[in-house]
Amino acid sequence: MNNAIEQLLTRQACQDLVLRAAALADAGDAQALARLFAEDAVLQRPSGEPLQGRAAIGAAYAQRPPGRITRHLVTNTLFDFSDDSRPGALSQVLLWSCDAAAEAGPHGRPAHARQLVGEFEDQFVRAPDGRWRIQRRTARFVMFRDADPG
Repeated sequence: MNNAIEQLLTRQACQDLVLRAAALADAGDAQALARLFAEDAVLQRPSGEPLQGRAAIGAAYAQRPPGRITRHLVTNTLFDFSDDSRPGALSQVLLWSCDAAAEAGPHGRPAHARQLVGEFEDQFVRAPDGRWRIQRRTARFVMFRDADPG
């Protein structure tokens, strides 16, 4: 197959992984999220020790506080194909959160004052089943803003 076409297919599959991971984290589906990672994946979250392996990733996300609602807005994903067998990507992320217990009005629930801007630095690998998986993710916060309370 043409290398340019193969790169487009890889880019689309990996972009889907990045967006699907954010959606599953927001949905609170820890096990489905973990399945997007390679069996021996490493996930470094902004605060904490690296999570080693799919099982550890699933267990950590299963501990999400009940009633926490998040939205990861992922954008500006740039891919690096310098190693075709392990492509990488850097995505910008805006994280908003709120509490499910807060009363929803016509505009939804009030968001927490803190808005976080961060990034996902991902490396992907093709799994034995032929599908792409996240092999390594480093998630970091770059800046934040605490909105005015009034």
